[in-house]
Amino acid sequence: MNIKSIFGAILTLAGLIGLIYGGVDFTKGGVSQASFVYVILGAIFFFAGIGLIRSTKA
Repeated sequence: MNIKSIFGAILTLAGLIGLIYGGVDFTKGGVSQASFVYVILGAIFFFAGIGLIRSTKA
C-alpha cells in the first residue's frame, strides 16, 4: 500500500471523527465556537483525505 493512501485514510478517519463529534455537540445544544471549529476542521480533513485517496488510485 502506498504511503499517500495510508495518510489519506488517516485524514479521512480524522475528518469523520471531527464531523461526528461536532454533530453530537450540536445535537446536545452546545452551539458554541468549539462546535463550529470541530465541524470545519473535520470537513477539511475529510475532503483532503478523500482527495488524496482519489488522486493516488491511478
